[in-house]
Amino acid sequence: MSNRKLVDYSDNQKVNVRVEVKKEEEIEEKHNQIPKAPDRLEILKLIEEYEKEGKFDVDPEKDPPTIVLTPGQVDYLRKKYLSKVKTAVAYTVGKQFFDAMLRNNKLIIKKINGIENWNELKTGAIVTCNHFNPLDCFTVEKVFRDTVHYQNKKYLYKVIREGNYTNFPGFYGFLMRNCYTMPLSSNKHVMMEFLDAQKEALQSGDYILLYPEQSLWWNYRKPKPLKDGAYKMAIKNNVPILPIFITMEDSNIIGDDGFPIQEYTVNVFPAIYPSGGLTDRENAINMRRENYELWKNCYEEFYKKPLEYSTDKEVLEKLL
Repeated sequence: MSNRKLVDYSDNQKVNVRVEVKKEEEIEEKHNQIPKAPDRLEILKLIEEYEKEGKFDVDPEKDPPTIVLTPGQVDYLRKKYLSKVKTAVAYTVGKQFFDAMLRNNKLIIKKINGIENWNELKTGAIVTCNHFNPLDCFTVEKVFRDTVHYQNKKYLYKVIREGNYTNFPGFYGFLMRNCYTMPLSSNKHVMMEFLDAQKEALQSGDYILLYPEQSLWWNYRKPKPLKDGAYKMAIKNNVPILPIFITMEDSNIIGDDGFPIQEYTVNVFPAIYPSGGLTDRENAINMRRENYELWKNCYEEFYKKPLEYSTDKEVLEKLL
């Protein structure tokens, strides 16, 4: 018979439970000490209204007024000497800024799933991602820097709004204009330059980040209905779609806005390719729907609940 003494851990378990409860109470108390920023509360209210009305592509953020681009104003592929210098500076400074945010827990990437799906690509691709924060492109950029393609001197371009390129102030404006961004434009001649540049980039094996939801909803966790543009672009250039969906959890750290800083899990899915025997329009619709289903399933698996919207069902069916 063993002479080992049996130990009753029940008291220890009770202590652990009390410690966890105390931690939760301390976190809650800290939450209550920092007032929630009025502008963020207003944005959350607008998001709630827009979801109910089915206005998923309407951006509640107050973007700067658009100054229309003129032909030749944007060196999309950074071929000019001055463009190369500005981009090198912006990319270095942007990387240092983002890495500092990670070190200081101003932004938290908890986990990256499926990076092998990016590594396995043999061509350029359109990268799609849900859009919930002005800095989520830095998160995708961080994942890209961990791939073999970054080591092989490929680039990740980010498609941005015209006004964010032409009229965004200060430090962020400098990054917007110079950190491998591709602005859209209401000028048709500039858009021709954009299309030519994205074609050359994709054929060179580079990547273009697009937000097919076409709106930024701050800390919105659900996937929004997607537009066809990204998928048409992929088909036209004979490249796949690489879907990314970022899920979020509240951390124990409260930001300056009074809300918990989010912990991100980045989910990179296998590439989506067009199918033979279908028209371009049919392929675009199928690829969009497959992208959405991947995001929907990821949402439901991560958050452990069905994806539901407050939108009227008939309105929602038309959007999906």
